[in-house]
Amino acid sequence: MRILVTGAAGFLGSHLSRHLLGKGHSVIGIDNFITGSVYNIQDLLKKPGFEFIKYDVTNYLSVPGKLDAVLHFASPASPIDYLKFPIPTLKVGALGTHKALGLAKEKKAIFMIASTSEVYGDPLINPQHEAYWGNVNPVGPRGVYDEAKRFAEALTMAYHRYHGMQVRLLRIFNTYGPNMRLEDGRAVPNFMTQALKGRPITVYGNGRQTRSLCYVSDLIDGIYRLLLSRENDPVNIGNPHEITLLELADSIKRLTRSRSRIVFKPLPEDDPKVRRPDITRARKLLKWQPKVGLEEGLKKTITYFKTRL
Repeated sequence: MRILVTGAAGFLGSHLSRHLLGKGHSVIGIDNFITGSVYNIQDLLKKPGFEFIKYDVTNYLSVPGKLDAVLHFASPASPIDYLKFPIPTLKVGALGTHKALGLAKEKKAIFMIASTSEVYGDPLINPQHEAYWGNVNPVGPRGVYDEAKRFAEALTMAYHRYHGMQVRLLRIFNTYGPNMRLEDGRAVPNFMTQALKGRPITVYGNGRQTRSLCYVSDLIDGIYRLLLSRENDPVNIGNPHEITLLELADSIKRLTRSRSRIVFKPLPEDDPKVRRPDITRARKLLKWQPKVGLEEGLKKTITYFKTRL
């Protein structure tokens, strides 16, 4: 297939582009580097079958030649990023999704939207299944990301229902691994950077809030299986193993052999207290489930962070 990936220089976009090339597909990557990095795709730039375009996908989007799939992964994705870039976050979720959908419609291509577990907000049920409508504050500081993704899902389903397009609606839960930025702002890179530099490890709230962490190779495998499926409705992809943030901080401190002390700071507004995917649909429809255990994945990620530091 010939596949367009927006956000190709980001954490997930770079891994996805690499995986697609490895499967024999050709990839056109687009990124404006607002949060992506050329470092993530340096090896890809030399590979046959990969073409890169520096571009803002909220503008008119046109690509010559046929396309078999458009995978829309462009967006700031960490709290630090979408609080720093609130309007670009909303624009890429709304205008960027609209432009990418229009291109997919023109090319009669499959369209995939990289949505997020953040559509569930601060959930009132645990684990979260795809039929749950969520508990989102639309005017809070996280609303720019949550509502951008919720709108992107609604627009994608409108194109599916009205135009009969093949769509893939991917709800990504917390993911970690190489190619994350050191100062990303999310728990794993924060804790690792602080531990490796000997700085205090900052845990927000009392540390009892939970996350479910999926290693990036597992996530990419799930994404690829969803792309090749015929499923148009939302599918959660994530690791259902739940851990508290304090347990995660302790694990990273132990694995890095850091002498950093753990300190506590106030919980940010609207920060979710629990996060755990129900992956029943992914298991049934895609025959997918994660394989990489947390300790193994953390060790691989620590090795990468050491090379970057």
